[in-house]
Amino acid sequence: MSSSDSKNSRKDFVWKYVIEVSGEQYLRCKFCNQRCTGGVNRLKHYLAGTHHGMKPCNKVSEDARLECKEALANFKDKKTKRNELLQEIGMGSTSMHESALSKTIGTLGSGSGSGSVSGSGEPIPREPMDKFTTSQLRQSTLNSKWKQEERKEVCRKIGRFMYSKGLPFNTVNDPYWFPMIDIVANFGPGFKPPSMHELRTWILKEEVNDLSIIKEDHKKAWKQYGCSITSDGWTDGKSRCLINFLVNSPAGTWFMKSIDASDTIKNGELMFKYVDEVVEEIGEENVVQVITDNASNYVNAGMRLMEKKSRLWWTPCVAHCIDLMLEDIGKLNVHATTLSRARQVVKFIYGHTWVLSLMRTFTKNHELIRPAITQFATAFLTLQSLYNQKQALIAMFSSEKWCSSTWVKKIEGVKTRSTVLFDPNFWPHVAFCIKTTVPLVSVLREVNSEERPAMGYIYELMDSAKEKIAFNCRGMERKYGPIWRKIDVRWTSQLHRPLHAADYYLNPQLRYGDKFSNVDEVRKGLFECMDTMLDYQERLKADIQLDSYGQAMGEFGSRIAIDSRTLRSPTSWWMCFGGSTPELQKFAI
Repeated sequence: MSSSDSKNSRKDFVWKYVIEVSGEQYLRCKFCNQRCTGGVNRLKHYLAGTHHGMKPCNKVSEDARLECKEALANFKDKKTKRNELLQEIGMGSTSMHESALSKTIGTLGSGSGSGSVSGSGEPIPREPMDKFTTSQLRQSTLNSKWKQEERKEVCRKIGRFMYSKGLPFNTVNDPYWFPMIDIVANFGPGFKPPSMHELRTWILKEEVNDLSIIKEDHKKAWKQYGCSITSDGWTDGKSRCLINFLVNSPAGTWFMKSIDASDTIKNGELMFKYVDEVVEEIGEENVVQVITDNASNYVNAGMRLMEKKSRLWWTPCVAHCIDLMLEDIGKLNVHATTLSRARQVVKFIYGHTWVLSLMRTFTKNHELIRPAITQFATAFLTLQSLYNQKQALIAMFSSEKWCSSTWVKKIEGVKTRSTVLFDPNFWPHVAFCIKTTVPLVSVLREVNSEERPAMGYIYELMDSAKEKIAFNCRGMERKYGPIWRKIDVRWTSQLHRPLHAADYYLNPQLRYGDKFSNVDEVRKGLFECMDTMLDYQERLKADIQLDSYGQAMGEFGSRIAIDSRTLRSPTSWWMCFGGSTPELQKFAI
């Protein structure tokens, strides 16, 4: 055995079973004094009795034999796993890998590369760097594979933390998630996470200071562009009625505060007090409108607010108004009867496990939307999903499985089957209800989305919805007339607001379009807004500015302004091109 081999293996446990003789290059067994001509690995086989070509030691102790046998087995397992890993990444054994890499390098070389065979079959000599390059490539591939395994382990640890705390999966969609992960990864090994004490002391304090700076930026936007105050009432898990107040402007939405109004939610005077305090905190001169839902207490508070604060508007929530329109339509005879029967069908199916399982086999696991308590729009969406599964439901109630089940004789089953299969009015009425309400549901989705502010589009959206309803009824006034009247009652008393008319007029996407409706009520709403919110000199300037806007003159008529009318949101468009018209800018954004 060479001196280098000896030095490299001196740490091996098997040396305690070796007799060292000065000047001798071989290992001698401590138990039988037998000379072993190989290295430490061969001596282990000799002591363990596992080498078929070698007579085992007959004097070795049982402990030494088992220790050597276990060490050889572990070495074999590691070698097997290593070879499996190489094969998994497409390399085979180490020698195969080196051969493949040699051929590759030889192919990529200029002719005298390091491959094992040349194009003529002659051996090609290896260059001095070939062995180094082969080793580097192999090591790089192994590192990549181990990194993948290491990532799996890290991901499992993160997942285990989230599961143990019951965190929702969409936590990872939070905008602060990836910055947190990146900064921890960049720190490297040895990072010590913050303690509970740190989280509730200096870290919290610094975050509050940062938010204060951000709030100042929002305040500047409120002063420059104006803002809208929105109130959002909801009930928490303890049945407390909470009201959140938020402020919206081109800078974004800012949460102001939350109030527990459990004892005063129905008191219009106290609701007025809450809203008035928020307006005072922001500054009346910065507030364009206050948006609430249409409950009587909010209506009372809104009217009183407009009496006290003469330069701002109270605006009912558009989404709530449309939902109430759908509720009114749902009370019409045809709609009420159809919705009632549809609820019975859905309730029966989802109320019995066997029936639900049978339905899913026929609908290919498509679910029926079940009516919710909060929004009347959901009831009509249930009708739509029910109609989409019409053929599947007919097939289900006509199937042998249904006819051979116990439900075929039960009252609930008989009624539901009769509605689905034999009621001549059920499916036609379902279709009629869908055609007369889906356009309104589409408007509701639009105003609830965050893709664009709905304020400047509500006029056009409602007109378009009414036209679609009339078209779906084939222009027959006796069919769409009752629907229109229900819409107009809510529209006239709640949504027909001067501020909506002003935003419609100042929306460049609509104002310069062919379908723009420049009727008296739109112009009247715009002028009413200017009279209310501007003093005489500002009003005079705004009136002159309207000419430039209407005729697309000055900045409004530049090529970039014209081309970006439909590409930018109205808010963004006015921020870019309305700098010379600050009086109008406040209404537009």
